[in-house]
Amino acid sequence: MQISNEKVVTLTYELTVTDADGVKDLIETVEQEDPMVFIQGLSGLPEAFEEKIQGLTAGDSFEFSIPAEEGYGEYDPSAVVELPKEIFKVDGEYVEEMLEVGNFLPMTDDAGNRLNGKIIAVEDTLVRMDFNHPLVDKEMFFKGTIVAVREATQSELDHGHVHGDGGVHH
Repeated sequence: MQISNEKVVTLTYELTVTDADGVKDLIETVEQEDPMVFIQGLSGLPEAFEEKIQGLTAGDSFEFSIPAEEGYGEYDPSAVVELPKEIFKVDGEYVEEMLEVGNFLPMTDDAGNRLNGKIIAVEDTLVRMDFNHPLVDKEMFFKGTIVAVREATQSELDHGHVHGDGGVHH
């Protein structure tokens, strides 16, 4: 079965990016024991990734790059925000190890969207966070294998995610 929209794709890969000195840096390895599983067309991955694997079948290997502008885009200075330090209290107290520069924290915006933010500064009354994707401004290089392709169930399509192995259990 070929990868196309609304198919469940299981794959493994290595992701590398090029650092400031032009050296490739391994960012992530997804192996057979814990593969990536998603619904093609509903994955939330960059469209260019899904386009590159479109039409592949189980057992096929892939190797491609995605330029920054087709991946997670360019750095957006407006994605750096200052938040009142008060909102980080848990049961009325600050959790000091949570408020460390470099930590990523899951947050929710005013519209209920989930975001991950990186703490870039902690001051007396505010916390400065960067909500740019960690791979913004990076050309990504993928090398991997398609493990399996199957039809998505109607329930998976209705929920927008894979159920069972490698997916959500509910």
